[in-house]
Amino acid sequence: MLNILVTGASGQVGSEIRFLASSSKDKYFFTDRQSLDISDKEALEHYISTHNIHVILNCSAYTAVDKAEEAQEEAYSVNHLGVQYLAQIAKDKNIKLIHISTDYVFDGKNYRPYIEDDAVAPQGVYGASKLAGENALREINPKQSIIIRTSWVYSSFGAGNFVKTMLRLGTEKESLGVIFDQVGTPTYARDLAQAILDIIPLLDNEDVEIYHYSNEGVLSWYDFAKEIMRMGKRECAINPIESKAYPTPASRPHYSLLNKAKIKEHFHLDIPFWKDSLDACLKEMGERK
Repeated sequence: MLNILVTGASGQVGSEIRFLASSSKDKYFFTDRQSLDISDKEALEHYISTHNIHVILNCSAYTAVDKAEEAQEEAYSVNHLGVQYLAQIAKDKNIKLIHISTDYVFDGKNYRPYIEDDAVAPQGVYGASKLAGENALREINPKQSIIIRTSWVYSSFGAGNFVKTMLRLGTEKESLGVIFDQVGTPTYARDLAQAILDIIPLLDNEDVEIYHYSNEGVLSWYDFAKEIMRMGKRECAINPIESKAYPTPASRPHYSLLNKAKIKEHFHLDIPFWKDSLDACLKEMGERK
C-alpha cells in the first residue's frame, strides 16, 4: 500500500483524483492551501515525514492568470518555491513526484502541436512562474519524477471553469461573443486524473521527464462554446470575436495545441476525444438529459 499526498486537492484535478481514488487500496492524503502550504518548507517536510509519504501528486498552483500580473510574489511562492521544496524533499526521501504544469510556458506562436522539447517563452507572470517551477524540479532532478503540461482544464468540480461559465451565461443571456483566434484542446480533469493514477506504478525514470496531456482534437474557444451550448441545450447564440476585442491584463497563447505522442507511447494511454469527454462531464453534471 502506498501513502499518496495530493496537494491542491480542492482544485479541479485534485478533486477528480479524490473521486477516482475513493475505491483505491492505497492511502491518500488530500491537502489544500489552508491545510498544507507548499511554500512553507518546514511544514511540508513535517507533513511528509509524519505521514510517511511515498508519492506526491502536486496539483497545487496559483492559476489566476490575470491577477498574477500584480500578485507576482504569491504566484512565484506557489508555482516556483513550492515546487522547489517538493522536489528537494522528493529527492532526499526517494519519493515519486508528479507535477502538473501548463501550456502557458510557450508563447503560443507555433505552427504545429508543441512537443516537450520545444523552446519555451512564457508571455506573462503565470507562465513564467510555472516555468520557474519546472526548471527547479529539473535542476534538483529527483528520480521517478515527471512534469505533465496540460491545457484548458475543466471539471464538474469547482465553479470557475469555462464549461460551467458557458452553461451559466447560456441560461442568462441570448447571445455571447467568444474568442475564435485562440486554438488548442480542452482537458477534462477526470481524464487527466485517471492518467496520473495509471502512471504512478509505471514511473522508473532516472531523470525528470516532461510529458504533454490534453484530450484529443483541436478547436477554438468559440468551437468549444458552441458545442457546450449544443450539448447543454442552451438557446444562447455564440458569436466569434477576435482576442483584441476582449483585452485582458495577461496575454493568452493563440496556439496551445499539445502533442501527446510521448505520454501515449511511454505509458500506453488511450486519450479520449474532446467531444466525448465533454459529453461525459455534462452527464456528470446532470446537463445531458
